[in-house]
Amino acid sequence: MGRRAIIFHGTGAGPGVAWYPWLAKRLEERGCSVEVPHYPGLNVEPIATFLPQVLAAHRFDDETVLVGHSGGAALLLALLERVPAAQAILVAGYCTRPNDSDEPVLQDTYDWEAIRAHCGELIFINSRQDPYGCDEHQGRAMFDRLGGTQIVRDDGHFGDWNQVYDEFPLLDRLIR
Repeated sequence: MGRRAIIFHGTGAGPGVAWYPWLAKRLEERGCSVEVPHYPGLNVEPIATFLPQVLAAHRFDDETVLVGHSGGAALLLALLERVPAAQAILVAGYCTRPNDSDEPVLQDTYDWEAIRAHCGELIFINSRQDPYGCDEHQGRAMFDRLGGTQIVRDDGHFGDWNQVYDEFPLLDRLIR
């Protein structure tokens, strides 16, 4: 494969939860270099001050595969305004407030054209049964602005404190 992948965890999570370690291992077995960074400030710190830290900590190019879950998926929108990627997969992603919680990871507006121009392939995976509102309507809002592929499942939040989701074979199949 020879690619690099960066897997961004969700709000309040870390690199060792849900399907992140499983996917990292699967990609490494395919010859991919994988980073699963820990960002405790994700969706806690305002995106204006948080984003420069993420940009400085990683190398992005048109061979990079980005995977984000929940708040990590929302982070990908801000990243993709500024950096290239071969592929971006947003799992339980959102582009507007999905519930009543503060969402400091969101920007007020996005340069949708820049995001489209920077990313070779965009895939949105959302669930109709997402307990946080990161549902198929959020996926559709991003799809309508960016194109790509929208996948709708009935799989909750794809991993959560009360939802074991240690493997995610669909992601393994989707990543080129």
